[in-house]
Amino acid sequence: MNIESHRPDLVIMDIRMPGTNGLVTLKKIKEIDARLPVIIVTAYGTMQTAIEAMGLGAYEYMLKPFDVGQMRKIIDKALAAGQLMKKTVSYPPLAGTAKEEDLIVGSSAQMQEIYKMIGQVAGKDVTVLLRGESGTGKELVARAIYQHSKRSDQPFVVVNCAAIPETLLESELFGYEKGAFTGAEERRIGKFEQSNGGTMFLDEIGDMSLSTQTKILRVIQDGEFTRLGGKEPVRVDVRLIAATNKNLEVAIQEGKFREDLYYRLNVISIYLPPLRERKEDIPALVRYFVEKFSRELGKDVRAIDEAALHKLVRYGWPGNVRELENCLKRAVVLSKGDLLTAEDVQIQGTEKKERGRKEEASLEEMLEQVLDLASITEGAEIIPLVERALIRKALQKTGGNQVRAARLLGISRNTLRSRMKKYRIAKEVEITRG
Repeated sequence: MNIESHRPDLVIMDIRMPGTNGLVTLKKIKEIDARLPVIIVTAYGTMQTAIEAMGLGAYEYMLKPFDVGQMRKIIDKALAAGQLMKKTVSYPPLAGTAKEEDLIVGSSAQMQEIYKMIGQVAGKDVTVLLRGESGTGKELVARAIYQHSKRSDQPFVVVNCAAIPETLLESELFGYEKGAFTGAEERRIGKFEQSNGGTMFLDEIGDMSLSTQTKILRVIQDGEFTRLGGKEPVRVDVRLIAATNKNLEVAIQEGKFREDLYYRLNVISIYLPPLRERKEDIPALVRYFVEKFSRELGKDVRAIDEAALHKLVRYGWPGNVRELENCLKRAVVLSKGDLLTAEDVQIQGTEKKERGRKEEASLEEMLEQVLDLASITEGAEIIPLVERALIRKALQKTGGNQVRAARLLGISRNTLRSRMKKYRIAKEVEITRG
C-alpha cells in the first residue's frame, strides 16, 4: 500500500516481510509522515530491534504471540494519539471552515489576548506554561501552539501527570533498562524518546513528585536524561508545553514544587480564564457545540431557544467549558425536535441546588411545626428537646455506634458522650461502642 496516497490512520506491521525489512520500511514511513502511529509486531524480537524500532518512532513494539485484549487497547490508544496530532485546532484569527476542526471559541477580551499569545509563541521554540482551572481548554491551546509551530510535522505526545501513579510516572516518561525493578524484563523506551524532535504536553505538572521534577529540569537544561536503572545519558530534542490547575507559587513555598523548574517552565505563561469570567462567550460556545454534536450524533438540532440560553448563561459552570460541552451533548441526545428548549437543558449542578433548596424548605417546615408545638406547651425548652431527639435518632440509625452517630451529627465523639450523659440517653438506647 502507498502511504502517501492512502494516508492510513494506523500501520501494524512485522519486522520480517517479503522482500524488505520492517525497520527500513518504518524509517521510510516516518520520513513521509512522522505523526503516523506504527505498531511493530514480531516473533523474532531482540533488545536491539526493539530499541531501533522505538528510536525510529514506532508507537509500540509487540512480541508474538500477543494478548488480543492488550493489542486492542494499544490500537485504541495509537488511533487516539494519531487523531490528536492531525485534527486541526483553530482559533478566530486563523479559523478555517473545515467541519472536522476543533475550535477555540470566544471573542471576549480575555480570549483575544490568548489568541495573540498563541500567535506570538507558537513559532518560537520556548517552553510554555498554561494555567487555569480544570476544563478551561488548556489541551486545546497546547495543540494549537504545536500545530502552528515548526515541529508540527513531528510527534505530539500528551502525558497526564495526575492520571499516572507516581510510582509509574518516571518509567513512563524516561523508560527503563532491563532489570531496573521487579517486572522489568526488557528495556523500555519512554515518552521523551518517543517524542524526540517533536512536542510533549505535560498536563497537570503540579502533581509531579520532586524526584521526577529533578529529571524534567535536567531535560530542559541539558537535553538529556538517564533511563531508570541506566548509566548512559540519552539525548533528546523535545519542546515542552506544561499545564496546571494548581497555584505553583504556593506549592513552591510548601516545598512541593521546585522553584528552578518553575522558572524554566514559566518562560511564557498563558492564563485561561474560567467560563464564569467570560460569560459573553457562552452563546458562541453553545452554538458551536450544538452544531458539532448535532452533526456527530446524526440529530437535526438547529437552534436553542432564548429561555434555554438564558439558563445556560445564568449558571456559574464550576466545571468550565468541559461541563458546558457535556451538558449540551446530553441535551442534543435527549432533544425531541430541531430546537433545544429549557426542558432539554439539564444542568446537574442547578438540579443539585434545587434538591438542596427543597430539603432546606422541608426542614424549615418541620422546625415551624416544632416551634408551633412549643408555643402551646407551657414551659417547654425547645433546644434541649430537639437536641435530645436528634441524638437518640442518630444512635438508633447507626445501631448505637457512637463514632458513626457523631459523624452523622457533625460533632466529636466526646461532645456526643457529653450530651448523652446530660440527657441520660445511655440508659434508654443500647450502645455499641465503636
